[in-house]
Amino acid sequence: MDEGSELSLTIAQTVQRLKGSHLHSQIERQAKECLHQPEIKLESLKEDVRSFLKTSGWERQLQNAVYRELHVQLPPSHPAAPPEHLKEPLAYMRKAQASWEKRVLKSLNSMSTELGVPLARMRPAAEQKELSNKWNEMGTDEPDLTSVRPVYAPKDFLEVLISLRNPNHDGSEDVGVRSHWGLIQVPLNVRDIPQLRQAYSELNLTSGQLGIDDHAHIHPDMFENEYVQIGKKVVLEQDSAAAHQYSRQGCPTGLRADLWALILNSTNQPQDVMYYEQLTAGVIQHDLLVDNLIYKDVKLTASNDDYYFVFEDFLYQVLLCFSRDTAVLEHFKYNSATPPKSFIQGKGEDEECAVVYPPNGVIPFHGFSMYVAPLCFLYNEPSKLYSVFREMYSRYFFRLHSISSSPSGVVSLCLQFERLLQTHLPQLFYHLRQIEAQPLRIAFKWMVRAFSGYLSSDQLLLLWDRILGYDSLEVVAVLAAAVFAFRAENLMEVTSLASAEAVLADLSTLKVMPLIQIFLFATAI
Repeated sequence: MDEGSELSLTIAQTVQRLKGSHLHSQIERQAKECLHQPEIKLESLKEDVRSFLKTSGWERQLQNAVYRELHVQLPPSHPAAPPEHLKEPLAYMRKAQASWEKRVLKSLNSMSTELGVPLARMRPAAEQKELSNKWNEMGTDEPDLTSVRPVYAPKDFLEVLISLRNPNHDGSEDVGVRSHWGLIQVPLNVRDIPQLRQAYSELNLTSGQLGIDDHAHIHPDMFENEYVQIGKKVVLEQDSAAAHQYSRQGCPTGLRADLWALILNSTNQPQDVMYYEQLTAGVIQHDLLVDNLIYKDVKLTASNDDYYFVFEDFLYQVLLCFSRDTAVLEHFKYNSATPPKSFIQGKGEDEECAVVYPPNGVIPFHGFSMYVAPLCFLYNEPSKLYSVFREMYSRYFFRLHSISSSPSGVVSLCLQFERLLQTHLPQLFYHLRQIEAQPLRIAFKWMVRAFSGYLSSDQLLLLWDRILGYDSLEVVAVLAAAVFAFRAENLMEVTSLASAEAVLADLSTLKVMPLIQIFLFATAI
C-alpha cells in the first residue's frame, strides 16, 4: 500500500474504534449542550463548537485517545491479509504458540480433574457475604493451597522457545560461528549497539538522567529542579505525547503516577470506578479455579518479597478482578495468542457451547502477580491501580509470555540479549557455554518478569519509565546484557551453572541507568 492509502486506513480504523467509546458520547453531549451558549453563532457553528471543545479540554482528551489507539492497534496491512497474519505473520511462530496454548490448557484441565474442583462455580449466598466482608483483608484467610501448583513456570516456557526453528531457514547460511553459540536459533532482526544508540539517543552520556544525575555529586539545581518543573508542566497540560517523550529521561517520584497514567491514557472517571465495582461483584458471585492459581502465586512471590509483601490484599483484588475482565480480550487482536476456551458442563464438546476461560483469556503463571506489585507503590486507589495495570498488560506484559516475532516479544528479547553478549563479550559467552551455564538460562527469569522482584523497587520503576518512554521492552534485554557485563570479571572465574547463578543471585543493589548507559554508550564497537 502507498503512504496515502495507509494513512487513510489508519484514520478510518481509529475513527471506527473511537466511535463506540464513552469519550465519543461525552464529546457529542458537550457539543449539543454548548449550542445553547450565546457565543455560539449559527453562521460560524462548526468553528465555534470546535473552539468550545478546545478551550474546555475535550480536544486534548480526544488527542490522547487517538494517541493511545495509534500505539495499540495493528499497523496497517494489505486488505486481503487473513486475520491470523495480522496477529503473527510467521506460520511457525503461530504453530508453536497454538501448541503451547494446548499444553497450558491441558495442564489446567488436569488440575481441575485431580483436585475435583470445577473451572467455575456460583458461590453460595453465605460464602458471597463472607468474601464481601473480608474483601479488603483477603490475605488473612485464603483457601488451602497445598495441592495447587502453578500451571507453568518461566523455565518451562524457555524450553519451548529454545526448541523453536524456522523450517524454511538454512542455518548453514548464517555468517560466523557465534550465531550457533546461543540457545535461540531463529532468524529474527534485532538491533545491535550502533542501532540501539541511535534509537535510545536520550540515554547518552551527556544527557541528564533521573537515576544518575539526581544521585551524583551535582547541585540539584543543575538538573533535577528544572526537570521536575518541566514534568509538572507536562502533567498540567495533560498531553500523552509529551509525557511519553518526557519519561525517556525518567519520571520524578512525585509525578510518576500521573505521568504513567497520562502516557497510558488511563483515566479514573466515575464510569471506570463503576466498572471496577462490577468486576468486584463478579468475583464475589463466582469462584474460578484460576483464583487458586492467583492466591498461590501471590503467596509464592509477592508475599515473600521485602518490598511487596505489604500489598498482598491489593494484589488479590486487582488480579481476581483482572481474570473476570472481558475487556482484556480486546488485546488478542494484536497478540499472537488466542484466548483459551472450555466447554459448559453437561453441554458436551459442541463448539457453540465453548466459552473463553478464564473470562479475560489469560491463564496466570508463576510470577504473574509481579507485573502488578510495583504499581502498588504508585496507586493506592484500587480502581486506578487496576486500570493502569490492565493498560500496562495490554501494551507490554502480554508480549513476555506469548510466542511471536514482535521486536518487543520475548523471542526477540532473548535473541537480542544473546547477540549483545556474543558480540561484545564473546570470551564470557564462550566460557559460560563451555561450563554449561548458558547466559539465557540465568537471565530469562529476569526478562519474563521485566525484572520485577529482582531489582530494588526504585530502580525497577526507573527501568519501567524507559519501557513506557520508548514504548518498547527492548531495554529489558539491554539491561540483562549490561548486568552480565558488570559482573563479567567474577563470571569468568565460575566453573558451574550453580556458581554463575550465585554471582548473579542478588541484583537488588544495582543501579539500573548507569549500567544501561555504560553498556550502550561506553562499549567499544
